[in-house]
Amino acid sequence: MNTQIRNFGPCKIESPAAYEYYTADESKVVFKTVFETEESWKEYIGEGAEFFEQAGPRKKIYFDPKEVTAGIVTCGGLCPGINDVIRGIVMELNYRYGVKRILGFPYGYQGLVKKFDHKPIELNPENVAHIGRDGGTILASSRGNQSASDMVDRLSLYGVKMLFCIGGDGTLRGAKEIVKEIDRRGEEISVIGVPKTIDNDINYVQKTFGFSTAFSKAMEAVECAHVEAKGAPNGIGVVKLMGRHSGFIAVNAALASQNVNYCLIPEVDFDLHGKGSFLDVLKKRIQTREHAVIIVAEGAGQKFFGKTEERDASGNLKLGDIGVYLKNSIQDFFKAEKIEVNVKYIDPSYIIRSIPANPEDSIFCGFLAQNAVHAGMAGKTDIVIGMWNNVFTHLPIDIAIQERKVLQPTKSTLWRTLLASTGQPAHMVAE
Repeated sequence: MNTQIRNFGPCKIESPAAYEYYTADESKVVFKTVFETEESWKEYIGEGAEFFEQAGPRKKIYFDPKEVTAGIVTCGGLCPGINDVIRGIVMELNYRYGVKRILGFPYGYQGLVKKFDHKPIELNPENVAHIGRDGGTILASSRGNQSASDMVDRLSLYGVKMLFCIGGDGTLRGAKEIVKEIDRRGEEISVIGVPKTIDNDINYVQKTFGFSTAFSKAMEAVECAHVEAKGAPNGIGVVKLMGRHSGFIAVNAALASQNVNYCLIPEVDFDLHGKGSFLDVLKKRIQTREHAVIIVAEGAGQKFFGKTEERDASGNLKLGDIGVYLKNSIQDFFKAEKIEVNVKYIDPSYIIRSIPANPEDSIFCGFLAQNAVHAGMAGKTDIVIGMWNNVFTHLPIDIAIQERKVLQPTKSTLWRTLLASTGQPAHMVAE
């Protein structure tokens, strides 16, 4: 794995940030941290251990702050904390580095394309001071690919020296295309990604912002489902949560609630019919306990919908609605079994996406924003600000987008804890 970080050149300008201490470029974060024996640790180091470059302010920087115009763009779906990141970037650029021209490009990558005629917004400490109180993004967002050539034309027109791309997998892929076009032209525009995805599925990034808020808010829907399930004969509460490829929100919400009996995620296969299948297991619970609470991640059970090549504006395969499908399947199954059930279905997706960040996420967003600015001012490019082993890192965009981070049930302490909390079988596949 090549974790080498790109720099435009030597940093020769004394940083005006005036921090009491700085991070050296030689400071590394070790990739692997758990070793079963002393010999395995020595072998790992001896073979050339894999490291990430540590993020943080550098004593000397590459860009002269007086000559910098910075740009910010927010892309993809909404997520708690975007405004906190915008605010953090603006505050750090202005107060620590003295950058006075900061442009927010509206409506995602559309804002970087002339034909859409979205005028950039001048950002300053005054007009971003309290935006963290609001959900969404003051710059708005959009999905879909745009021409890298057109976007770099726009950046050059406004003299942008560093672009902060706040978004998930699709946004980072777009940022990579911008980097390629900048390289082709031989220009120096630093491109820094700030990973935003509720699903927490960015490769080699320990945690993305918005995730903590998302599963905390999701828990409210789960508790409502529990109340509904307990409040009717043979009540069954079904909650569909986000998670196209990864079950992190579903599992964390289930663990936080402690009232969930079944958690269905994309990483773990299950059947609906047959001995040992999900509905078979659910029937036994209803007969003995007379209620159940189920969480299902949106990407779970896609095998029930067959193959599809249809994609959304972000290039993601369109998913079948597993929440509605599961609700209907439960109702049909118990009707055939001549068992009366009361199924209550809740889909809180857009409520979760659009709320402000909770305090933990808001603080985390500030750290990400500051480290993004430090990287940009130091002339680093083609990177994502991440976290690994609780240390902020610089991660090449190529590594961040090479695959999705998923929960690994056979190795995951998280999944093992989930099984203990819910009591559900490890496998619900028909015999």
